[in-house]
This record gives sequence, C-alpha cells and structure tokens, in this order.
Amino acid sequence: MVDAEDKVAYFQAITGLEDRDLCSDILSAHNWDLELAIASFTANPNSSDDRDDHLSTAAAAGASTSTSTSTSTSDIMTPPSSVGPSIVWRLVTLPISVVSGGLGLISGAVGLGVWAVGGILSYSIGMIGLGPQGAHRSPLLQSSPSASEAADFVAAFETEFGQTATAMPRFVSEGFMEALQRSRQEYKLLFVYLHSPDHPDTPLFCHTTLCSQVFSDFVNHNFVSWGGSIRASEGFKMSNSFKASRFPFCALVMAATNQRIALLQQIEGPKTPEEMLSILQRVLEETAPVLVSARLEAEERRNTMRLREEQDAAYRAALEADQARERQRREEQERIERERAEEERKLKEEEEAREREAQEAAEREAALVRRRMEKALSLGAEPEKGPDVTQVLVRFPTGERKDRRFHSSANVQSIYDYVDSLECSNVEKYSLVSNFPRTVFGPEKLSLTLKEAGLHPQASLFVEPN
Repeated sequence: MVDAEDKVAYFQAITGLEDRDLCSDILSAHNWDLELAIASFTANPNSSDDRDDHLSTAAAAGASTSTSTSTSTSDIMTPPSSVGPSIVWRLVTLPISVVSGGLGLISGAVGLGVWAVGGILSYSIGMIGLGPQGAHRSPLLQSSPSASEAADFVAAFETEFGQTATAMPRFVSEGFMEALQRSRQEYKLLFVYLHSPDHPDTPLFCHTTLCSQVFSDFVNHNFVSWGGSIRASEGFKMSNSFKASRFPFCALVMAATNQRIALLQQIEGPKTPEEMLSILQRVLEETAPVLVSARLEAEERRNTMRLREEQDAAYRAALEADQARERQRREEQERIERERAEEERKLKEEEEAREREAQEAAEREAALVRRRMEKALSLGAEPEKGPDVTQVLVRFPTGERKDRRFHSSANVQSIYDYVDSLECSNVEKYSLVSNFPRTVFGPEKLSLTLKEAGLHPQASLFVEPN
C-alpha cells in the first residue's frame, strides 16, 4: 500500500492534479502502471477541459489498461511503419504559458527573416497576443520561471552525470522559447531532450549516449541544446505538447515563419550514440540547404542594411556639413548684426550720458545760484564799523580775497554763509582755517559767536577744501 501511495504522490507531482482520488482512479485504470498512466495523461494535447473529460472517462473505465486518444488526420501524420525513426509530421499547439514566457524575446525577433522548410510540415505555436500589441512589450528584465527551471535542470544534470563524464551537451539555461530564439539567431536546429528521472532507461542513456565524447561534441557543434525535466512545469508541458510516449525522449525542431516551429524529428526510447548520430546527421543533411539559404539571406540582408546605413551615413554627413556651413554663415551674420546693434547701443548710451550730464550740470548750477541767493539774503545788510563789529578777511584757494563786516554776536555759520554766497566760491566742501595759531572752524564751532570764537575784532581766514 505504501508503494501505491508513492505512485499517487508522484503522479500528482508530474501531472499537477490536486484531486488525490482522481489520480488513484487513473492509476487503477492503468493497473497501477505509473509510466503508462503518465504517458496516457500526457498524450492528449487538447485544452484543459478536454483533458478533464478524458481523465473522467479514464477514471470511470476502472479496469481499462490504457486510454484512447482520438487524433484527426489534421493533427498527426505518421510515416509508414517500415521506415525507422524518421521525421514526424504533426500539428502541436504549445501551452500558452510556454509561449508567453518568451513573448518579450520573440517580439523583438519577428523580423529576422523566413526559414523555408521544404517538404516539412510547420506547426503553430499559438502565439496568442503577439500581434501589434505584443510587439510593443518590453523585454523581460528578470529571469523568467522557465529560465529558472532550465537552470535548475542543467545544474542537476551536471551534478548527476557530469561528474564522471568527459563531455556532455551544453544545455542552455533558458526557457524553451528563448532557446528556440537562440537557435534562430545562430541558424541552427534546436536539440530538445526531455528528462524523465524515474525512467529505468534514463541513467544509462544519459551516461553512455548524451555524455559520450563523440555525441556531445557533435551536438555542441551543430545544435543549440535545450533540456527539461518532466517533473518541472515547462518540461511537463513540452512533453504533453510533443506527445512523448516513451522515454528517453529527444526531438529536433527549427524556427519557421509566422511564429511557427517545424518538428523535424522525434526520437523515443534508448538509443546508442551511433544510432543518435546517424539520425541527427541525416536530419542535419536534409535541413542543411534551408539553414545555408537562411544564413545567406540574412547575410545579404545585413550587407544591404550595412550599405544602406553607409549611404545614409554619407548623406547625413553631407547634410550635416551643409547645415554646419549654413549655421556658420548665419552665426557670422548674427554676430555682425549683434556688433552693429552693440555699437549703436553704446553710441546711444554715450549720447544719453552726455545729455544727462549736461542736464545734471545745469541743475547743479541752478541749485548753486539759488543757494547763493538764499545765503546772501540770510546775511542781511552789512553793518557799519563800530566797537561791536568784526572785520573778516577770507582768502580763496585761487588767491582771491573777500572781506566783510559782521556783528560780533553773529555766529561762525554766518561766515560760511557769506563764503557760499560769493560767485568765486566753487568748492562744495571746505573748512575755514585761521593761522597763528592754526585753528579749524569745523562743524563743532559753527554755533559760536565771532567773539567767542576769538575772531573779534578782526580775523583772517583761509578756505581750505576738504
């Protein structure tokens, strides 16, 4: 009973079904043959609703040992049984989760060209949402879940088989769609390996075939290799899409036009390195004209594009040179116009400054005349000689002399007013100074009377500019 519980748990892990009773019924319908039950489950590539109907039918059958898969002639075309492992022609629609994982990568490479596959049936990948809207999607910035699963598979494969092997296929750590895109860019076929960890033929096939020196060298040189475990989500979905019925399972696919891929060969069951090399070599020879043609067409497109870019670059250079000369001519003209405008501005400013200076001089002269008149009026009439009258002599820097009589009770400010009223006084700031002893009659002495200031009865003062 413990063995049955383990099979149910493993079947749940592989199929992703959550109903434990349903899994038990399916295994019971296949006589608890785990491999047969998984193969029957993965053999139906239809929608999830059809699969549920199929599972319900299988569970109800009870004692039935296998489930029949109805496939129309448009879904699969099988070559005559007399021919050994050969090219399989079938229409396979990949799950949308597999396609959507690579939308950001495929959308940027739709225009890489058309690979014509003569005599080989191309089948749709179901690129839902990859129209004009999908073309504007940004590339993935973070590692997708499918890429993480691929990296986990590569690490596990190297750990289990790479330690003792001298060589092994270089599986890419990318999702299926990314690996397909890589093969398209490198103009190579995509070698697909679906890994069934619990299949009894898997260890020997991996050790003796995949990890053989001659086989791995041939694959690494001629193909892009992608591997996935059927325990992982994308590996299981690819197994379901390819209708893998036996393991180990290998396939050869190539990218084609309109987001299609061509299934060139699928190889089921254990094979020796020689058998694998024979099959791969045959497919490679059959597809060589297609790959060479695609590579030559791409090279021709690149040469045409490079020539067009060189012509565009030469045109842009000539255009830029013409634009530079026109810009230089325009800048020179603008510079001359700026200099002319600057010269006119300076002349205008100088003229305005002269006019302003003349006006200010006239205003200063008028103010000076008004001040002289006001000072003269404030002095009053000159007194006659007498004991209370002081005689004051004023000498100017020009050598000119002026004298006047003042009342001895008048203050020193009166002498300043007298000097300011004279036309010979052109000094705005000055001080009255007496000699022997030298005394400066500054602002602090303006309020003193002439007698208090020691200028009575007579005094001789100099006008000393400040």
